[in-house]
Formats: sequence, structure tokens, C-alpha cells
Amino acid sequence: MTRHPAKSLAIAASVDRSQLSKGQKTFNDLVERIGQGRARLSAWEEAISRFQEKYASQVLPAHATLADLHQRLVHCLDDVSDEKGLSKSDRQLASDIIVDLAGQLLCEREDDDLKAIYNRHSEFDFDQEEAAAADGLKSMLEHVLGVELDETAGAQSPEDLLNLAHAEILERQNQFSAEKLARAEQRGRRKKSARQLALEAQQTADAQHASQSIREVYRKLASFLHPDRETDPQERTRKTALMQRVNDAYAKNNLLQLLELQLQLEHIDQAAIDNIGEDRLKHYNKVLQEQLVEINREIQRVEFEFKDRFNLPPFLAISPKMIARDLADELEGVQRAIRHVKEDLCAFGELKKVKALLARMRRERKLDAAGGSGLPF
Repeated sequence: MTRHPAKSLAIAASVDRSQLSKGQKTFNDLVERIGQGRARLSAWEEAISRFQEKYASQVLPAHATLADLHQRLVHCLDDVSDEKGLSKSDRQLASDIIVDLAGQLLCEREDDDLKAIYNRHSEFDFDQEEAAAADGLKSMLEHVLGVELDETAGAQSPEDLLNLAHAEILERQNQFSAEKLARAEQRGRRKKSARQLALEAQQTADAQHASQSIREVYRKLASFLHPDRETDPQERTRKTALMQRVNDAYAKNNLLQLLELQLQLEHIDQAAIDNIGEDRLKHYNKVLQEQLVEINREIQRVEFEFKDRFNLPPFLAISPKMIARDLADELEGVQRAIRHVKEDLCAFGELKKVKALLARMRRERKLDAAGGSGLPF
């Protein structure tokens, strides 16, 4: 997205705030908050672009490399699990690690050899476990939603079940919205009191005045910039580009950008900004408040879509700086795990080294169990 430099827009910026009227203070506050929202949205756009590039070019390949190494480790552990030189506890540990790693890998990739290894070292069949987990999830979702999901859902993956549940929730939300709209329409058909009618009339008038304020700024800019009236080709090109920005701002009801363009083009000066009348300020502030709501809504949408795409908790507080830092930490962690698994794979080929590796893994698993961090890889 192209950003254009703009002069700072504020009423009597050099004057003590206490000397400003309520409308002037509100105007300045809204302009400042919209500026902050713009900066945050711009930071999100840049951060997400960098995040996606780094995630696709570095993080995903690193995870794939680590998964391949874990699969090699599973095969190596399976090969030595029946070695007579290993103790019973060593063989059990090897089986436990195989089940943990193979189970994770099979959730990400389909591999018959890996599944056969998992089944040899597990007390349960992988496919049967998955089916049982799907049935349990289906029962839980049906209990929570109070409906029966598709009859074939028991044979589907957990992702399919969650999609079915999501569709059911959306259908209920749509039904609720329709019922709410119907109730609102029913209320609208009732006879309104004089107070309600007066309030609606005032709201309509305010909206019309606010719209008129935007139109006035737009017309002045359009008249000032009109490219067809320009004889110089270079100046006509410049004004055509500026007029496009004016049209875009007007189409979006972006009063702040129109005022900034006026100031930038020196079509108005600081004195004109400082002397905006209170009635006009009232209408400007209404439009600016709507702009602020819209930009905050856009920031929320960007954050929600990011969390949804990368499977982050919906209520997790995130920021552009945080996602960049966390991605760097994730990449560093995966690269460190790759180095460790490569070192572990070098142990296979000499039973003594395998036993030392298993002894180290046992210690690490005990530490991880105490800390609750899971696998030592």
C-alpha cells in the first residue's frame, strides 16, 4: 500500500490545550487516534508480509526437515529396539519414544511403514485410536451443540467434525440474526412516540450535515485540481494522480484524508483549520468518530484473520513486533532441534552410543515430565 506524506493536521497545535473548546479538543483527539490506528494498520500490513515470506521460505522447510529427521529416528529406534544388548527398560523407552514421535508424524503425514512401526510398539492400533478419538469428539460436539451431526461424521477426521460443528454454529448465528432482524422490523412497525420521532429526525439531520460537510471539502478540492482545466501535460498528470486520491478518499467518506490533502496542497492554511466553526466541528467530529471505529474494526479483522490462519488462540493479545519475535524464536528452536536430532542419529551404528543416547533421553524425559514440556526434541 502506497503511503503519502501529509502535513500534521491539528487545531491550534501551539496553543495550550486548556484554551481549546470541547469540539476542538475532540477534533484533535480523534485525528491523533486515527493517526495511531493508521500507523498500527500499516505496521500490521508490513509485519504480516514479512511474516508470510519468512514462514514460507524458512520456517515451513525447517519443520519439514525436522519431521524427516524424526522419521529417520523412529526407524533407527525400531531397528535397535530388539537388540539383545539393550536392557528391558531401554527397549521400553525406545518404544515409548517411537509411539510419541510416530504418533505426531502420522497426524501430519500418511505413511504405511510408519503406521506399522507405531502399531508394533503401541498397545493400540493407530487407525482404531483415531476412530475412537473422532467418535469421542463427535459425541462431545453433539452434547455441546444439542444436535446430531452428519451420520457419516464418525468416519471422518477431527478436522471434518470441527468443520461440521462450525457450520452448525454459523447456521444458528444466521438464524439468530434473522430472528433479531424480524423482531426489529416488528418493533419498527409499532407506533413511535414523539420523543423517538424527534430523536430519529435529529440523527437523520446530523447524518445529512456530516455528509454535506464531506461533499463541500470534496467539491473544493475537485474544483481546484480538475485535470481537464490544466494545459501543461506534466501538471495535468500530477493533478490526475491527486484527483484519484481525492476520489478514493471521498468514496470511503475519509474526511481526514480530504482535509490533509487540502492542507498539503495549501488549499487551506493553519488559520483556516484553527477557525473551523463549532457547528462544522460537530459534523466533522461525527465523521471522524466513524472513521476511527472503521479503522479499529479493520485492525481487529486483520488480527483475527492472522490468528485464524496460523492457529493462534482467538483471544491471544498479539502485536506486529510480537509475531516477528515469536517467529524468529520458533525458527531458532526448530533449527536447534534439527542439530540435536542429527547428532542423535550419529549414535546409531554403535550399541554403546545408542545406550548412552537412551540414558540421556531418559533423563531429559524425566526433566520434561517434571516441567510439563513434552518431548525432549
